[in-house]
Amino acid sequence: MTGRMASAAPLLLGVRHHGPGSARAVLAALDAVVPEAVLIEGPPEGDALLALAGDAGMRPPVALLAHVVGDPGRAAFWPMAEFSPEWGAIRWAQRHEVPVRFMDLPAAHSLAMPEEDPEERAAEESAAVRIDPIGVLAETAGYDDAERWWEDVVEHRGSGAGEGDPLAPFAALAEAMEALRETYGDAAFPRDRIREAYMRIQLRSARKEFEGPVAVVCGAWHVPALAVKTTVAADRALLKALPKVKAEMTWVPWTHRRLARHSGYGAGIESPGWYGHLFSADDRPVERWMTKVARLLRDEDRMVSSAHVIEAVRLAATLAALRGRPLPGLTETTDAVRAVMCEGSDVPLLLVRDRLVVGEVLGEVPDAAPAVPLQRDLTRTQRTLRLRPEAVERDLDLDLRKETDAARSRLLHRLRLLGVEWGEPARGRASTGTFRESWRLRWEPELSLRVAEAGMWGTTVLSAATARAASQAVSATALAAVTGLAEQCLLAELPDALPVVMRALADRAALDTDVGHLAGALPALARSLRYGTVRSTGTAALGEVAVGLAERICVGLPPACTGLDAEGASEMRAHVEGVHTAIGLLPDTTGLRERWSEVLRRLSGRDSVAGLIRGRAVRLLLDDGRLAEDETAQLMGLALSPAALPADAAAWIEGFVGGASGAGTLLVHDERLLGLVDAWLAGVQTEAFTDVLPLLRRTFSAYEPGVRRTLGELVRRGPGDGVTDGARGDSGASHPAEGAAPGFGAGLDLERADAVLPVVRLLLGSGIGGSGSGSGSGSGAGSGDGRAVNDLMGAVG
Repeated sequence: MTGRMASAAPLLLGVRHHGPGSARAVLAALDAVVPEAVLIEGPPEGDALLALAGDAGMRPPVALLAHVVGDPGRAAFWPMAEFSPEWGAIRWAQRHEVPVRFMDLPAAHSLAMPEEDPEERAAEESAAVRIDPIGVLAETAGYDDAERWWEDVVEHRGSGAGEGDPLAPFAALAEAMEALRETYGDAAFPRDRIREAYMRIQLRSARKEFEGPVAVVCGAWHVPALAVKTTVAADRALLKALPKVKAEMTWVPWTHRRLARHSGYGAGIESPGWYGHLFSADDRPVERWMTKVARLLRDEDRMVSSAHVIEAVRLAATLAALRGRPLPGLTETTDAVRAVMCEGSDVPLLLVRDRLVVGEVLGEVPDAAPAVPLQRDLTRTQRTLRLRPEAVERDLDLDLRKETDAARSRLLHRLRLLGVEWGEPARGRASTGTFRESWRLRWEPELSLRVAEAGMWGTTVLSAATARAASQAVSATALAAVTGLAEQCLLAELPDALPVVMRALADRAALDTDVGHLAGALPALARSLRYGTVRSTGTAALGEVAVGLAERICVGLPPACTGLDAEGASEMRAHVEGVHTAIGLLPDTTGLRERWSEVLRRLSGRDSVAGLIRGRAVRLLLDDGRLAEDETAQLMGLALSPAALPADAAAWIEGFVGGASGAGTLLVHDERLLGLVDAWLAGVQTEAFTDVLPLLRRTFSAYEPGVRRTLGELVRRGPGDGVTDGARGDSGASHPAEGAAPGFGAGLDLERADAVLPVVRLLLGSGIGGSGSGSGSGSGAGSGDGRAVNDLMGAVG
């Protein structure tokens, strides 16, 4: 066919990418003309993949992904939705057995072009804003919103394309774009000139090959450039010496949420879910949309009836008439939903926007689509584990004692090692045990690119994660990074990578002398030992390193806590807490916990140690039962004595009763300590009070509301209510016991304690405190000498 004359003038169909009105108009024009070939704006490397568009396993939205071989990070996407004119043209050509091809600049050239200079890009974007063709046309028509103008002129044309000439809209749009390019020029986009030269060459070739009409589906801005008369030599001159790389291309799933951002075609749209609805609704689109909204709100337990739907449809139509619009658009339907179904609130309206206006649709691609070996292995594993990628965010709770759940956990941890953040660890309802894990899953289209990038490490998820972990271990310079990597290797179950990580860990630990670094590294090792036990992974070598680090921390921590400023003290307190928790998880084969307790005792008694750290050390000893209450009260009294600086005393209080969850309950149950805090606070001088107030507010504002309320009631009650055994007379009046602290009893009120035994007996179902049933007053519940309470403690503990 090389000698054939060029066919008649091409059918240039200028469109707005991802526009349902444009898609319907393109289909009507193709049905009217029935061209012999269809050319589409897109990279020619995708021609080999066009056949997959008709596969039963292909479901838009999808995107063509092109990446540089050997450098998957250099990539580009060409997304298409069901309502994209390009997708509609591809499917039309396949149904009519008409050749269809891509005609834009090859990805091999576009990916090879150097990155634009930021200033040049900013200038180009600024120019693009100035000559936004849709915006200019909307402004010319008297609209202040380009999106609303496009809806009125194109999207609301309906499906009745048989009324009038189906090519008339494209002729009018081409004329408008020609006028815009003549007015504003086309020099603002230098890369477009190269692309359009290549498209003209492809169009000439197709016209020589086919005798009948050739249809071109491209962005409306390019139509004047494709219709202009140029020479082949001039176009080839623009393409001379273009850089080139080796590129690969495939189909990947896309989402409506990603269509709502500027990606591919430079045509991000704000409401892909709404556009999808307009394209799929054959009739009564507003009524069908309101029904969708009502169903969504009902699923969220909101009271929405059919009467609400009817009223919302009427209101939307009224608003459209008042605003001079041919049909209600997204603005009118949104206003109607807010007023009628959401009772004027924007909170449920945000749900409508997220679920319907934008949407959570995730496309699918068939197995026959080209993919890197790592992607194929991941797909097989996902199917085996019944862990399907979804665009909607969902929570996943795993029980590691079940083989399937354990395998799911390993997969998610391995993917995180590879930088494929499909799952994010979350705090779930059952996350308190080591056999439980909670994840928050959400598949984003970019993850397909991350998988392609990770393909350089191996052909399977296991081999790639192993190679990546070993490489990170060799290149890591910080001790904490290596310990975190060791934890990841155990969670991901990478036995081949663990020896490499352990050698790197031993080397870094031997060279690092900074106590802060050692303390920051130990918690990850302790967690690794715990997970190693749960997952039946050998961790003997890891345990030796962890115990060695703990020994060095016990020696070096007291000097490191001396003479710190406020910021340094806060950081060191976090290290002390982390080491304390870690040592509790390590095996105590060498008396490690006892030595750690001695370290905490030294910290609690040194005046040179910041009050924040001293207070935390006392609290940790008290919680572990290694410090008596009397000794605790004595240390608190010293820390809060008049000789202590108010700021240091406030920091001590923050360390003692702040930070941890449930810390305030200690003051609720030990009113003697509360009295010491209250007495100190009441004695703070006026000029010093403003300095300590922020510290105290930060400490007590973190308490649960119930704890704060109880503490307030206790403080408001004041001294004089403490009652001890024998201090209550026959009249029942309260008298402070002799020698008791002001406002508090000296010991346990056994009579009042015995009164709760009947209820406790019912709860425990055991015979404690004798055979008496009691009535809540203490009679029959015990003898009043404390034996019933002792029996209770034995039954409970």
